[in-house]
Amino acid sequence: MATNGLEGVVAASTTLSLVDGERGELIIGGFAIDDLAEHATFEETTWLLWHGDLPSPAQLDAFRADLASQRDLPVSTIALLEDCARHDVEPMDALRMAAGTLSLVSDDATAIVARIPTIVAAYSRLQQGQPVVPPSPELGHAANFIYMLSGQVPDAARVRGLETYLNTVIDHGLNASTFTARVITSTGSDLVSAVVGALGALKGPLHGGAPGPALDMVFEIGSASRAEAVLRGKIEAGEKLMGFGHRIYKVRDPRADVLARAAERLFTGAADRSLYELARSVEAEALKLLEEYKPGRRLQTNVEFYTALLLHGLGFDVELFTPTFAIGRVSGWIAHAFEQRRANRIIRPQSEYVGPRGRQWPVH
Repeated sequence: MATNGLEGVVAASTTLSLVDGERGELIIGGFAIDDLAEHATFEETTWLLWHGDLPSPAQLDAFRADLASQRDLPVSTIALLEDCARHDVEPMDALRMAAGTLSLVSDDATAIVARIPTIVAAYSRLQQGQPVVPPSPELGHAANFIYMLSGQVPDAARVRGLETYLNTVIDHGLNASTFTARVITSTGSDLVSAVVGALGALKGPLHGGAPGPALDMVFEIGSASRAEAVLRGKIEAGEKLMGFGHRIYKVRDPRADVLARAAERLFTGAADRSLYELARSVEAEALKLLEEYKPGRRLQTNVEFYTALLLHGLGFDVELFTPTFAIGRVSGWIAHAFEQRRANRIIRPQSEYVGPRGRQWPVH
């Protein structure tokens, strides 16, 4: 019996992440997400997924130095991004195209992870008519990305906020983009091809999500006193409340809790906490109304809601939200490619034919 969307079909065994939708649990490399995301650097989490254990201090220093040394882009990649900016190409399309050019210099995993943030930051600057900021070899992975976007070395609070986000989204089971990467890898293809294919899958809004619209809804409401009326109107009009409900999680998305705490820390250090307080009020009202209108549906807060708040607090434009997600997830895609290679068998599911039979070709 065919299964639409392969739902419920186990297609791979993995040691990388466990997603338990009934318990609201996410485990990355053996660590609960709320423990890992808030303490690890992104370099440590990447090493964990690629090697199965945390790095020693010497290994971590060497890995950081290796990443930092490979951030520069080929001249042809910059030229492509400049052409994309002239044509006002969407950031995810520009990232997909530019990622393919990385084969010009290397198919090395570290080089790919190092250069994806450079592509995203360079294109953001070019779209705004600003000069590209060269990467800094002195900064860590997360700090350097913020630096390349703004030209300013970020403070520790902003770095920790982005680090937490990247760790939170680095891997999440056999989702559409990860499955795409594994299918491509299973054919014996290269890492750049697997990453480009995964980026194409992530670009689709049904997978890449809608953190931008989730934030737009908060801005539309504007005041906690309007939350009930606006949200009730949306539900009664048949609109989906963005940032709520998940295909896998039937309880609260554990990533939402991690990012909510990260957003609270970030906004606590800011002069204005009003947006954070408004978002919390909107979330509380939305959960109450969803239970009222759709009892038993278990529509809880998902990762998109607090992704939007956190990335906005970091000063990122909405157009950067999905590309920033890709900066975190690329390490997970590559980890799955490594895992696929270790015990490879080409991924080739069957299809069930349900079309007509016995047709005769017309003779004139």
